[in-house]
Amino acid sequence: MAWALIHAGWMHLLLALINAHDWTMRYVTTFSTEVFSLLNSIIYFHKAVQELQRAHDDLSFAAFLYAIIGAIGSMLVAIGLSTAEEWRPLFHRYVRMGLTEYAAAISIIIFIGMPHVGELASLDRSTLHVSKSFRPSDPDRSMFFVQFWHLPVGWIFAAIIPGFIITILFFFDHEVSSIICTIDRYGTKKPGGFAWDIALLGMTTTLCGILGIPPANGLLPQAPLHSESLMHDEKEEILISVDGEEKVEHRNVKRVYEQRWSAFLHAGAILVFVSPPFQHVLGLTPTSVLAGLFMFMGEQSLSVNPILYRFFHLLTPRSELPPLPVDVKGYRGVHLYTITQIVVTVVIFIVTLTKAAPVFPVLVIILVPIRLLLMNRFWNRETLRFVDAWACRRGTPEDDKDLLADGVNEKTGTNPRPLRETLGNV
Repeated sequence: MAWALIHAGWMHLLLALINAHDWTMRYVTTFSTEVFSLLNSIIYFHKAVQELQRAHDDLSFAAFLYAIIGAIGSMLVAIGLSTAEEWRPLFHRYVRMGLTEYAAAISIIIFIGMPHVGELASLDRSTLHVSKSFRPSDPDRSMFFVQFWHLPVGWIFAAIIPGFIITILFFFDHEVSSIICTIDRYGTKKPGGFAWDIALLGMTTTLCGILGIPPANGLLPQAPLHSESLMHDEKEEILISVDGEEKVEHRNVKRVYEQRWSAFLHAGAILVFVSPPFQHVLGLTPTSVLAGLFMFMGEQSLSVNPILYRFFHLLTPRSELPPLPVDVKGYRGVHLYTITQIVVTVVIFIVTLTKAAPVFPVLVIILVPIRLLLMNRFWNRETLRFVDAWACRRGTPEDDKDLLADGVNEKTGTNPRPLRETLGNV
């Protein structure tokens, strides 16, 4: 594993040096990013189920039932507190903001303490395993770093393959997370530092390989969750024209408070809790609370995924569906597009449960050329223009094709407008 992560590290640095974001993600559409986001949500829910399965195997039946209650309860409390900004006029504004921003942390603290109250204290429980001394948690290791230089040269070069797969996964995960947490609704002003982020990720991945620990890169749905917690109202001056006169209008808009303090404090808190005195506190966390946290994170990722809302349209009577743009002829194509995304996601998730799991990032990448080269043969252009768009820039692939066709037609002197538009104007 050490050499796979070391290879992944220099590959990340190479991607950052050549600014791979500009010439790779420009071809990615929301079809692929929505599938990847849905896959992450499913994986989080699956991890929660796995934690509860372990609780079923290790605990008494009564303790297992409470583990289910603790998992679902911690998720529901976190979801409820995350909506505290909507509780106006209840509580002061800063209190509501604090409840919203630290919803998950508050819920975790509540359900860490609850098993120690009353008759619940007599139940057996499964808690997080932590080290009680400053030494590797693996009893077979006497030092923190891995002696990776002892591996035969042949295996060092063979580790390039898993390193490449890890790089694909991390690069795509980070890019999608960055896109989701900087979409228009967050009103971010500062440009994204994709290359710097990938370079930092490469260095941390290399460090994890040298230390012999799993690489830490879990950005979905933490990134949009962080952006949501930093949303605030801001007054903006807009110039409008009224009867030929320009007037200044003040409007309240929602923006993300762009700063570095929250990320810095989060990183500091992580360093604090890996120290032995605070690791003991961390060891009091029941694994059922961890399952609840997984479910909360899966719900937060799923709640902002357009696939969810289009899935609701599948269950909605035709008479109750919202109107479509004039050029989109019915919901059949939209529903088929949604079903295709769900089926593709389920297939990739099933692959992650098999021995072929390491190749699943490659399957996600393959979706990009499939969308650009094949899907336009099964869906009409206006439907694809309605449900899909470029992930990192404005417009859709169909818009770009129209512009290209218009440019060719201008050079050849032919009419760039479709026949039906010309007849309609007549």
